[in-house]
Amino acid sequence: MNIAVISCIHGNYEALDAVLLDIDQQKAEKIFCVGDLVGYGPHPNAVVAQIRALDIPTCVGCWDEDIVEGLNACDCSYPSLLAEKRGIQAHEWTNKEINPENREFLAELPYSLKEANLAFVHGSPHNNHEYLLPELDAFVALERVLSTDADVLFCGHTHVPYARTLDAGQLQVSVGRGENAQQISFASPLKRIVNVGSVGEPRHGRPNATYVIYDTDSQEIKLREVSYDYQKTCAAIIEKGLPAIFAWRLAHGLEYAERADDPTHVCTR
Repeated sequence: MNIAVISCIHGNYEALDAVLLDIDQQKAEKIFCVGDLVGYGPHPNAVVAQIRALDIPTCVGCWDEDIVEGLNACDCSYPSLLAEKRGIQAHEWTNKEINPENREFLAELPYSLKEANLAFVHGSPHNNHEYLLPELDAFVALERVLSTDADVLFCGHTHVPYARTLDAGQLQVSVGRGENAQQISFASPLKRIVNVGSVGEPRHGRPNATYVIYDTDSQEIKLREVSYDYQKTCAAIIEKGLPAIFAWRLAHGLEYAERADDPTHVCTR
C-alpha cells in the first residue's frame, strides 16, 4: 500500500492543493500529516478546513500548539531579536485569523500517530520543538525511533526532507557508575527516520513543496517535490500584512536569519 506523508503546510493553501493533486496521481491510498497546519502563511483557515474535509489523520505541530495554548516556543529558538519579533507577529496574526471551529480542531490533534510499524510525530517523540537533523548522533537517532516502538519514524519540523537508515547492530549501555555499573547489551533491527520536508515553507533551496510516498510492501521511500504557483502565496503574504521576508524565503526555499543582534539575549520562559 502506498501512503503519503505531509508536513509543515503553514497556511499555504496553494501548495497544499498542488500536493494533494500529486498524491492523487501517485495513487496513494492513505494520507498522514505530521502537523504545523498554520503559521507564517496567509490562508490558515483554508488549510485546516481542507485537512478536516478530507479527514486526514494529523498530529499536532508546534505552531498548532502555540495557536491553541499561546506562544510557548523557547526564545532561544530564534537566532535574533528581529527573527523573534517576526515570529510573534505571525503568531498574533494567525491567532486573530483562525476561526473557532478550526481552533477547536487544532486543540484536539494528538501528539503522535501510529499505524502498524510506522510512527508519526512533528518534531521528535520527545518534544515538538526538537529537530531531528540528518547529522544527529546515530545512537540518539536510534533511541528516538526505539521510543516509539516502530520501525519507521516520520517527522517534519526542519522543512528539509531526508531519509536515514539506522543499520541493525548490537548496542551496549552502561547503567550506573564505577564497579557497580551494569552492562546491558541488546540487538536493534534496522530502523529508519524519514523527514518529509515541508509542503508550505520549504527550506531545501527551491520553492517547490515536498512530501513523501512510502510503500508499506516494498518499504520504498519516494521524496516527492511538487512545483506550484508560489508567487500567488507570496503576493497573499504581502497583501495580508505579514512580514515581507516570509514571501522572500518562500520564493527562495530558504530560511532567512540574521546574525544574533543581541548576544546577551537569553530565554525568559
